[in-house]
Amino acid sequence: MSATPPPTRRILILAPASGDEAPATPGLAAGAEAHIVRSVEEALAALSTGQYETIVSRPSDLFRLARSEARERGELILDRLGQGVCIVNAAGELIWANPKLNSYPREVREAIREQCVQMCHQLAASGAARGPVPTRRRTVRVGADHVFDVTVSPLATLEQQVQEVVGLIWDISAAHRLQERINAIDAAGRELVRLDTEALAQLDVADRLKLLEEKIIRFARDLLAFDHFIVRVLDRQTNRLEPVIAYGLSEQVLTMPIYATSEGNGISGYVAATGRSYICPDVSKDPRYLPGLEHAGSSLTVPLRLHDQIVGVLDVEAHEVGAFTEDDRQFAEIFARHIAIALHILKLLAVERSTATGQVATDVATELAAPLNDIIAEATSIMETCGEQEDLRRHLSAIIDNVDRVKRTLQTLDSGAAVSGLVPEIAVRDPLLDGKRVLVADDEEIIRQTIADVLTKSGALAVMARDGQEAVAMIRSQHFDLVISDIKMPYKNGYEVFAAARQANLHCRVVLITGFGYDPEHSILRASKEGLAGVLFKPFKVEQLMERVRQALAAEAT
Repeated sequence: MSATPPPTRRILILAPASGDEAPATPGLAAGAEAHIVRSVEEALAALSTGQYETIVSRPSDLFRLARSEARERGELILDRLGQGVCIVNAAGELIWANPKLNSYPREVREAIREQCVQMCHQLAASGAARGPVPTRRRTVRVGADHVFDVTVSPLATLEQQVQEVVGLIWDISAAHRLQERINAIDAAGRELVRLDTEALAQLDVADRLKLLEEKIIRFARDLLAFDHFIVRVLDRQTNRLEPVIAYGLSEQVLTMPIYATSEGNGISGYVAATGRSYICPDVSKDPRYLPGLEHAGSSLTVPLRLHDQIVGVLDVEAHEVGAFTEDDRQFAEIFARHIAIALHILKLLAVERSTATGQVATDVATELAAPLNDIIAEATSIMETCGEQEDLRRHLSAIIDNVDRVKRTLQTLDSGAAVSGLVPEIAVRDPLLDGKRVLVADDEEIIRQTIADVLTKSGALAVMARDGQEAVAMIRSQHFDLVISDIKMPYKNGYEVFAAARQANLHCRVVLITGFGYDPEHSILRASKEGLAGVLFKPFKVEQLMERVRQALAAEAT
């Protein structure tokens, strides 16, 4: 049995034609395959098409080969980069662009070139090449579909003059469209939950519902591009989903009996029963779909959610197959929350109470506290993931401010605003708490809800966090005058919440809550050394809570 011959060794020999032939390689010739090339370019071509165990070359040629290979690898990386890259000179010439930038339309490349030239002149005028490497950044919009973030850095000459710049181009068109959708949700929510008490006092239930219907139809069509939809509200006594607002659908849809059950009542019944949103990309292939829009292609159904309770569904349909995306689902869910709140406000304001039990405004404020807080939590969550998109963060802050305005309006109702059939109880407002924003963080719902209710009745704007991580996120994105936090919560403990509050606002007072002195992380001890305003020990009475809160705010006021 013959032995298997050893694999052939491949040697690359770089021997320029102007120099000597390849040096002798004793010991390598036996069983070796030598490939002789005459230039660095030929060597690079050979290396790109085959593997060699040994490269034989003069030291100077080997150094040139290494530098050339590094340059080629760098260009390969730039060619495959997901962002556009270009080099532009002060004369306005686009010297080089990678494939990503070249893939954009001519008008996009021209707009980016012009911006790079302008920034090149700015850098040259500022003498940028003589100090630390600076950059210029600018947002470039081209037409209605393209938005780019352009960052430019100088390429200085030996004389320290800026004659060329490198531009890095990020396509932020999708993020910009997301921002526009956030604007739409903000505008829609602002209108849907705005309470004009004087106007409402002049309207009956039907007129109020018609006013809300007009707003929902306008926003759904103009801002969210929903042309065929229906809002159904759940009747808890019959479990039936009753249509209250519809647009672009047949009369047959309005009269179809649908119940909140997961089987046998179409997609709307399934969503109402499970609380899960549902995208149907092709109605012809989905057995759950019930006839709705004539010649329908796809549908999107989301629950009307009031805190943790499903009060109805929003069903949107389209003629096209696959018309709805995950982005559509997310924004429809937020829009549906506003619809649920607005419908609930109308429902509560429509209730007639006697002068002895006139608590409608109080009921409105109490029942809407949790769903309004959910909107703040969602906006904060998006803000945590949007990075440095300042415009997006500004619009998310506007949503939070809008919720604060709704809370203030509800407090105005609670303190005696005139609503038909309503004689409200006058709330007692505490001067120290009136108008103060207070964060209540506790993983036990009944505790945080109770504290928030007590503070709200005293005039504060209370926001609730379900755990330490949510509390820290809210503190980083919003202003608070006071934070009341349990020390033992998931993800972040009391001290971490305290530290975040102090870092965000030195004037923010913090009160920590503990059960029977339980403090395994020494949160109270550590925070006390750094300006903790007070401690509450469970179980505590309302009077104790208010005493600690007043002490904390009074100390800040002095």
